[in-house]
Amino acid sequence: MENQEQMEKLQKIITNSRNIVAFTGAGVSTESGVPDFRSAGGIYGKQYPHPPEVMVSHRFFMEHPAEFYEFYRREMVYPQARPNEAHRKLAQMEGKGRLTAVITQNIDGLHQAAGSRRVLELHGSIHRNRCMSCGEQYGLDAVLESTGVPRCRCGGIIKPEVVLYEEELDSQVLNASIRAIAQADTLIIGGTSLAVYPAAGLVRYFEGEHLVLINLSPTPMDHQADLLIREKIGEVFSKIELA
Repeated sequence: MENQEQMEKLQKIITNSRNIVAFTGAGVSTESGVPDFRSAGGIYGKQYPHPPEVMVSHRFFMEHPAEFYEFYRREMVYPQARPNEAHRKLAQMEGKGRLTAVITQNIDGLHQAAGSRRVLELHGSIHRNRCMSCGEQYGLDAVLESTGVPRCRCGGIIKPEVVLYEEELDSQVLNASIRAIAQADTLIIGGTSLAVYPAAGLVRYFEGEHLVLINLSPTPMDHQADLLIREKIGEVFSKIELA
């Protein structure tokens, strides 16, 4: 299918849908300057004393919090990032009553910054941090304005409310995501290779009419998509018109 045909089909699907759910991954935020993990130039391709997936594990955080935070601040927190056209267009779709939820694997908060109200963050957020001793909550500044391991007023270690390797996803967020996908008439998957489980497994709950997949690289779901677009999602959404 040629690009123009793809865009016309996507436009028609969005125009005629009334319960769209978007499922987004790192590729949505790379256009905002936030690197992903797996692509060329991504975090997994860099050299560190430990593999990145080890450094963002629960065990590593507990045993080496200072090293964790050195990596975390450098590679996973991008406060200067701003929403791109994909974030903005999804927020506009929600505002017009077409989109009911954004389910994201991203932790950067850019969907909310663009104006999306119902965002289900499967892997948590850099903007929420909590003392492991007393439970007091902190924003991102508590991490950025500290050095070494950020500490609570009580002396406890502040931990990002980000789902690390070896940690379980929040059951309420997971169940809400399943319900949203099961009720959708259109599911738009964008910027994700669908390689990270259990998040990627949520797609199997979709029983609606149109499955749209927008991603630069192949995914395990390509053969099931009604529409498959191999382009940057921000560029794709910049061409969508919302009446």
